[in-house]
Amino acid sequence: MNPRLSRRRFIKAVIASSAAAAANAGITSAVAQDRPTGAVERLISLNINGRTRRVDVLPQETLAYTLRYKLGLTGTKIGCNRGECGACTVMIDGVTNYSCSTLTHSVRSRKVLTIEGLQSAEGALHPVQQAFIDELSPQCGFCTPGQVMSAVALLEENPTPTREEVRQALSGNLCRCGAYDHYLNGVMRASGQSS
Repeated sequence: MNPRLSRRRFIKAVIASSAAAAANAGITSAVAQDRPTGAVERLISLNINGRTRRVDVLPQETLAYTLRYKLGLTGTKIGCNRGECGACTVMIDGVTNYSCSTLTHSVRSRKVLTIEGLQSAEGALHPVQQAFIDELSPQCGFCTPGQVMSAVALLEENPTPTREEVRQALSGNLCRCGAYDHYLNGVMRASGQSS
C-alpha cells in the first residue's frame, strides 16, 4: 500500500470532490435560469375551479396527469388515455374537452372546471350530480365524472334539451356498464323535464 495514500486522505478527497460537484451543480442551476428563447416555462399558474394553482409541469404533460397526480383532483379519471372514452372530460372556458388529450401548457390563460368544482361552497351537489343520484344513473361510476361534466356543459348551453339532444351531448362518453338510459334520465331530471 502506498504510505502517502491513507484511508483518511482517501475519504477527504471523496468529500472534497463531492463538495466541488455540488458547487458546480449550483452554478449550472443558476445558468439554467436564463432560459433560451423558445424554452417552455415549467412552473406555471393554472385557473382550476376558480382558484389559481401553481404547479411544475413538463412540456409534454397532459392536463389529466397534472390534475390527478400533481394537484390531487382525482375526480378526473384516466381511462383510455387517448381521447376516446370521455372519463377525463373537463370544461375549459365552458367547453368540454378530454383532458388526456390536452397539454397542460395550453390552458395557462384559460378557466378549467373539474368535477370537484361543481359542488357549491356550502357543500350542495350540482343539480346534475343530484339527479344522477336520484335516478341511480352510475353503476361502477368510473365514467360518471365525464358524464356529469358533459351534462353540465349541455345544460348551460341548452337548459331544456330533448332526449335526443342529451344523447348527442353524452355520446363522447363511453359507459362499460351500459347505463346510458340511466344517465339520459338523470339529465332529463336535472333539466326539470320528466324522464
